[in-house]
Amino acid sequence: MRATRMVVFAMAVVIGLSAGCKNNTVDKSAFKSALNDYYKGQQDCLWASSQKLPAQADTSNDEQTKGYDALVDAGLLKRTSAEKKRFLVGSKQVNDYDLSDKGRSTWTADQTQPGYGNFCFGHDQVVSVDGYSPDDPGAMQYTVNYHYGIAGLPDWATTTEMKTAFPKLARDSSGALMGSATLIRSTNGWTASDVTPSSGTQAGM
Repeated sequence: MRATRMVVFAMAVVIGLSAGCKNNTVDKSAFKSALNDYYKGQQDCLWASSQKLPAQADTSNDEQTKGYDALVDAGLLKRTSAEKKRFLVGSKQVNDYDLSDKGRSTWTADQTQPGYGNFCFGHDQVVSVDGYSPDDPGAMQYTVNYHYGIAGLPDWATTTEMKTAFPKLARDSSGALMGSATLIRSTNGWTASDVTPSSGTQAGM
C-alpha cells in the first residue's frame, strides 16, 4: 500500500513539474503561425496601386521605360515602337506596352477599374520571431518583434533586372524586413493586430 502511494506521489510530482515547465515557456512558434495566418491573405505586388495597360512611355525617359522593359524581358509584356506626334514641335519616339500571353495569365485585374491591374509575386512570411514582451508565459497579450519577407518568388520575379527596376521587389524578397505586432490570446489561439511593417521605401517603378 505504501509502495503504491509512493508511485502515485512520484507521478504527481513529474506531472506537476512538466506542467510547470510548460507554463514557464512562451511558444514562439505559435506567434509565428499567427503572424503567417495574418499575411496569407495579403498579396505583395510590383506597384503600390493598380496600373493601366496598355501603356505608353517615352523612349528617352529611362524612369518611364525601365520597369516596363524589365517586364518585357521577363516575358510578361510585349513592346512595340511608335512615333507620337506633338502639336507644333514635331514628334517623339515612344514604346507601347501591352500584356503578353504569359503576362495575361499572371496579371491580377483590378475589379473596380477596367483595364487596370498589377503583377503580384506572393505574400509575406515570418522568417524569425526575435523577441516579445512582457516576459510572462501567462500573459494574454504580447508585443512581438520579428523578421519577415517574401518566400517562393515566381521565376519571372527572381531576375536581377526585375529587382533593379522594382526596388520594392528586391526589398520585400530580402527576408531582412523587420516588423512588430500585437498578439492576443483567445480560445481559438493567437490573433495578430496592430501589425507594423518595417519602415522604408515602398518604391515601385
